[in-house]
Amino acid sequence: MSVKIGPIGQILPEFLKDKNYSKVMVLVDNNTKRHCYSLVKEFFPPHKLIKIKAGENHKTLETCGQIWQAMTDAELDRHSLMIDLGGGVIGDMGGFCAATYKRGIDFIQIPTTLLAQVDASVGGKLGIDFNGFKNHIGVFKLPETVLIDSLFLKTLGFEELRSGFAEIVKHCLIQDDAKWREISILDFEEQNFDDLIAHSIEIKKKVVAADPTEKGLRKILNFGHTLGHAVETYFLEKKRLLHGEAIAVGMICEAFMAKERGLIDEAFLEEIEAFVFSVYGKAPIVIDQIPDIISHTFQDKKNRGNQVRFSLLDGRGSCGFDLISDKQEMKKALLYYIG
Repeated sequence: MSVKIGPIGQILPEFLKDKNYSKVMVLVDNNTKRHCYSLVKEFFPPHKLIKIKAGENHKTLETCGQIWQAMTDAELDRHSLMIDLGGGVIGDMGGFCAATYKRGIDFIQIPTTLLAQVDASVGGKLGIDFNGFKNHIGVFKLPETVLIDSLFLKTLGFEELRSGFAEIVKHCLIQDDAKWREISILDFEEQNFDDLIAHSIEIKKKVVAADPTEKGLRKILNFGHTLGHAVETYFLEKKRLLHGEAIAVGMICEAFMAKERGLIDEAFLEEIEAFVFSVYGKAPIVIDQIPDIISHTFQDKKNRGNQVRFSLLDGRGSCGFDLISDKQEMKKALLYYIG
């Protein structure tokens, strides 16, 4: 998988120099059109621009229909290129539309959020939400390349940066204890994001290369995401919670589950809990919401039959997968989080 880090003005022309695309289309949303497109449009070849509405609530088949129609109106053929300029929603949906248009055209990802740079844009997972279920419809398809420029981080607010940081924390916990120890003694504002972006990408590339379609090892990247996605989905309906904020909840809950199973010790759980709470605070979850949150786990893509399966830490810098849980264990973990 090709991932290039550096100034877009250098790495995009380098990628395009040996290509001969018939047409180029750039996909943006309201936010990236306003804050990011002007920073890089001079480096793009002649292109058609598509703008969609920003936000997870627009990551739907209806929006895909608008994108496919724009691609059709522009008469893109199978030798065309789609450039996805945006965060995880743009990358997931733009890649999905490119991968399915005329049975697939080339696309590249230019992620503009920290979350997309360290997670969503790397690995070839594409898709959309469906009837309230996150990433319910999708495919595996690698982009031609992912181009990462830290310039875009300057366009982000504090909450968006913090949301992306949750995936960096996850990568350290599941694969690199030395890096975890390094970041966990620093405040959020003290983190070296250029270094951490490269570090996270290398971890994800290594895991994805070993298991491209998530049959085994790649499932460790879902640590914090079974209950985290359930919390995120619940709050999409009730009150918005950013992806990383929900994954922070999931990491504490799932670390607690690991401790209860004897996979990690109490001291490690306390380390994780103290650091995650110091960065994210506590999400507004109350006891009455627990049954609805747990119900969302039964749509998790790791499940088999009616069994909810978790990826849980099984040591420092190590993670297991396909660990079966039940409602009672999940309830206990959520109650522990609420305190």
